[in-house]
Amino acid sequence: MNQNRQLLFEDRAKLIARLGFGGLMIPHGISKLQKALAGGEIHFADPIGLGEEFTLYLSIFSELICALLIVVGIFTRWASIAPMLTMLVAAFIVHADDPWSKKEFALLFFVGYMVLFLIGPGKFSLDALLYKRKM
Repeated sequence: MNQNRQLLFEDRAKLIARLGFGGLMIPHGISKLQKALAGGEIHFADPIGLGEEFTLYLSIFSELICALLIVVGIFTRWASIAPMLTMLVAAFIVHADDPWSKKEFALLFFVGYMVLFLIGPGKFSLDALLYKRKM
């Protein structure tokens, strides 16, 4: 396989990873945004002691805003950090006493976001379009 064809496959794989991990996280962020917009008293987990409301807003930022950035491929590496941290908190603090099957979901997302952090957004991204360089 020649070099250009190999790079095209890699860029397609990066696009699929961004769409998959970012896109699958967006509904989680939307449900939290709906909770925040519903009004009334906010009841949300506060696993690291920042307050329920602030933790909810951090989760919305991580699971909705950062996921959207990842999907379109803008600031992809930076945007993957917040979901990685969120998934580690979910796995090891929120679900600390739960069986492995409860931790596994968050850890799978963590691995995906870690891969995106390491490989970057690829050619089919706003980063590549705006900065006109090989991603």
